Amino acid sequence: MTANLLLKQRHALIQQQLQADGRVLALDLARQLDVSEDTIRRDLREMAAAGLCQRVYGGALPLPPNGGSLSQRQHESPESKARLAQAAVSLVRAGQVLFLDAGSTNLAIATALPPLALTVITNAPAIAMALMERPEIELIMAGGRVDRRAGASLGPQALRAVERMHPDVCFLGACGADAEAGITSFNYDEAEFKRSIAGASRAVAVAVTSDKLGTAAPFGVLATGLLQHLVLESSADAAHVAAFERQGVQVLRARAR
Repeated sequence: MTANLLLKQRHALIQQQLQADGRVLALDLARQLDVSEDTIRRDLREMAAAGLCQRVYGGALPLPPNGGSLSQRQHESPESKARLAQAAVSLVRAGQVLFLDAGSTNLAIATALPPLALTVITNAPAIAMALMERPEIELIMAGGRVDRRAGASLGPQALRAVERMHPDVCFLGACGADAEAGITSFNYDEAEFKRSIAGASRAVAVAVTSDKLGTAAPFGVLATGLLQHLVLESSADAAHVAAFERQGVQVLRARAR
């Protein structure tokens, strides 16, 4: 009974520190709670299995918000996403081939694309629909089985559709973004597709709202060192910005409200 109580107390303290600091380190927790690192690692494994955190090398990060289906996410923070989109499209030049990954922020980017001659590839039906009435844009849809929650074509057919494509800029959707953990996703098939198109692209850009910054989802997509551009809200935490910049990522800030 005492051991069980101590276990619950440790988990509560770890959760409190995770919320306060944005990450926890196993070594620091072991010293603070006067237990072994193995005990803390076991605690973090149990907490991760319970969906309370995401384990990373040396410790743990908070999980990103899991905001439901694409249609639900479209209605969350639309003004913030519109500002991120305006900053993101500053990377776009006439004549480029772009890949627009599924996601509510990338849907805002599609809407904000300037009136330039472009080729846009997407695996997201909602993004394709948003660009249907743009005659200056050549639109290519990567088809296959549609995952309704992701709002995207995923799986072998979608992978085959993009395997010979080499976009100039890939606007990648992200569930979590952290300088150490990189870009991550909740969905295994989605992570596989994202890795494939990111690896084939000449440059990768990710636009994320602040609630995803400093978080990690279970499936890795892209190491930070392979990311060229990160678009953040004007209020993004300076420590996170500096951590990405130290790894050579160009950070663009959206305009203030």
